[in-house]
Parts: sequence; C-alpha cells; structure tokens
Amino acid sequence: MSTHAKRERLLLADLLEAAGPDAPTLCEGWNTRDLAAHVVVRERRPEAAGILVGALKSRLERVQAEFAAKPYEELIQLIRTGPPKMSPFAIKQVDEGANTVEFYVHAEDVRRAQPDWAPRELDPVFADALWSRLERSARLLGRKAPVGLVLRRPNGQTVVAHRGAPVVTVTGEPGELTLYGFGRQDAAKVEIDGDKDAVDRVGRTQLGMG
Repeated sequence: MSTHAKRERLLLADLLEAAGPDAPTLCEGWNTRDLAAHVVVRERRPEAAGILVGALKSRLERVQAEFAAKPYEELIQLIRTGPPKMSPFAIKQVDEGANTVEFYVHAEDVRRAQPDWAPRELDPVFADALWSRLERSARLLGRKAPVGLVLRRPNGQTVVAHRGAPVVTVTGEPGELTLYGFGRQDAAKVEIDGDKDAVDRVGRTQLGMG
C-alpha cells in the first residue's frame, strides 16, 4: 500500500519536473534546481545535510552545490527512486515519519510560487495525518512566536503552538496550518484573529524549525 510520504514524493517530483530547473519556489533564495538538490542531499548525504551551524555549514553548501550542478533530470529521478537501501529513509516507517510533511511542504513551495497555481484539496485521511503531526510539532514550530499562538481546524480542534498573551488564533485546514507553521505564513490560506498589534508581530516572525 502506498504511504503518504511515497505519494507526496512522486507529486513533488512531478511538480519539479513540470516547473523546470529555473522556476521560483517559496524557499527564499532557492529555485527549483536548488530545492531538488536539497531533497536529494537530505536523503543521500545525511552526514552533510545535518550540518547547519558554524564553520562546517560551508560543507553542506558545497555538497548541495555539487548536486545542484548535476543534470536536472537526474535530480528528479533520484527523488522519484528514493534513498539508497542503506539509508535510514529507506525504512518505510522512517520515510513516513520524516518525509510526509517534508515533501508536502516542498511540493507546495513549488506549486504556490507559480503564477497559475491552484489550491489542492486534500483527502480527509491525509488531512488528519497532517493534523496529527502538527499536534506533535506545534510547540517546536511556534517557539519563536512573540505572543500566544493557537492553531485551529474548522471543526474546532485546536493546538497551542506558543503560550502567552495576547493570543493570536490561526484557523485553517490542516494543510494550510502546516504551511503556516513551517514559515510560509504569506502563502497559507488561513484566517487570523487577535489584537492587531499581536497579529502584526506574528506576521513578522519567521516560524518553523529554523
């Protein structure tokens, strides 16, 4: 049976292929070639992908530049075929846990940066899967929020991303809230309620893992 991660992987590959190597993305400073290289390095060179700080960060940049220089079609194929057998990501449970949200967000990074993008309707099972992951990661995603931050589904389910006052409440479908939480606030289709100053402060804050 196909997993969410596998489906999102193939969708991401299709979107990258259709957009071409020089199209914009929602990832600041990255075009589609850069994003494709990032995905491949994360799965195939984890020892480099894990280096995010200090002088060693230049190693990650070097490795990613090496992959970005490969033929674009090769990068797309590497994404489609997935990680090598010895990679932890080759384990179905690890792939599902680590890549479902990763690939969903990056697919929207490609889709929503194009001028003719259209909203994607998520099936209820996948929406629930995204919500479940958002519940577990909300505190991490919202840790930089300067005020209280609550994420709410239209059905009333809520999760506190940051405790504090005043409180800003962001309402939307799980996919949109996921994008919001991962720092794509401007691209997420959500409704935001709260004190105007508090809403403005959250809007100026880069949420997410970084």
